[in-house]
Amino acid sequence: MNEKLLDREKQIVRTSIIGIVANILLAGFKALVGILSHSIAITMDAVNNLTDAISSIVTVIGTKLAGMSPDYKHPYGHGRVEYMSAMIIAAIILYAGITAGIESVKKIIDPVTPDYSAATLIVVAVAIVVKIVLGKYVQSVGKKVNSGSLEASGKDALNDSIISASTLLAAIIYLTMGISLEAYLGVIISIVIIKAGIDVLRETVSQLLGERIDKDLSVKIKRFVGGFDGVKGAFDLVLHNYGPDIYLGSIHIEVADDMSIQQLDVLTRDIMDAVSAEFGVVLTAVSIYADNSSDPEKIAARGKVSELSLAHDFVKGFHGFYKNDESKAISFDVVVKFEAPDMNAICDEIKHEVEELYTGYAVRVNLDVDMSD
Repeated sequence: MNEKLLDREKQIVRTSIIGIVANILLAGFKALVGILSHSIAITMDAVNNLTDAISSIVTVIGTKLAGMSPDYKHPYGHGRVEYMSAMIIAAIILYAGITAGIESVKKIIDPVTPDYSAATLIVVAVAIVVKIVLGKYVQSVGKKVNSGSLEASGKDALNDSIISASTLLAAIIYLTMGISLEAYLGVIISIVIIKAGIDVLRETVSQLLGERIDKDLSVKIKRFVGGFDGVKGAFDLVLHNYGPDIYLGSIHIEVADDMSIQQLDVLTRDIMDAVSAEFGVVLTAVSIYADNSSDPEKIAARGKVSELSLAHDFVKGFHGFYKNDESKAISFDVVVKFEAPDMNAICDEIKHEVEELYTGYAVRVNLDVDMSD
């Protein structure tokens, strides 16, 4: 494991341990207060803190497993274990929410009068402050190290502070007005917990399916590669995610058609090394577009075909143009948006239009899906 990933793992584990200790202490105090005061809302709040502690334990285990070195069966490493651990956390949260909901409904049917004391209110008030501080800290670390599990835990902790605040409000209403909202508040808390579990599950499934490359990262890499001497443009960046901050992928570059094989070899190797050092992204391939725009006639042809292609709805990009007068061939790529009703039909239409513009030329239009910004 490289130094950057090792430091990331240490920060996640350290932050998770702080969360585990804090949540276990809060759960213990709230459970004791909830039982003594016959408060279902405080008891459910304690259960919520306990699930947070369990979630943090799962995060630590998942992070450790994700940090294992690649092996023969898993040559891309074990980084995606973090996504699996997030799914387990979602299941734990959902179970806690459903259980809390069932218990709260039981208390609505068979109510128990709460018995609040000054100590009860102090414990809940302290819990609110602790959860706000803990939530902001965990969330900030999660964003810093790009850990979805930590960010989810931080958001959950901030939600918990709202739950604890509502519990405190219910206690104050009971003490001042004699109205018990305990069981109903327990139902609301359970709904909040269930929603949090569904949100974590939805986000994790989306990551496992494979999400679009982060726009900021995509734009930075393309600009960086496009800045190399001899590179006229960088296109078609494709990155595959094998865990948080673990990317493998490929990119196309456009270069002059008179560049030698030796020059291309040096250039592509330099690009791969530089992108790895700058972004931690491993480019397994740098493909080539030959550009013949040194010829004024071909520059004009490129402009005409580009204008024609981009005039079509749903076409957002044009590149890789090459016109070979000897073999009477024209080829280029168009990037078509996902909203297009029929991507292939758009390419066929552009192909026919270019064939009419350049009679006798064989036209090949390559369809590029809108993979990255």
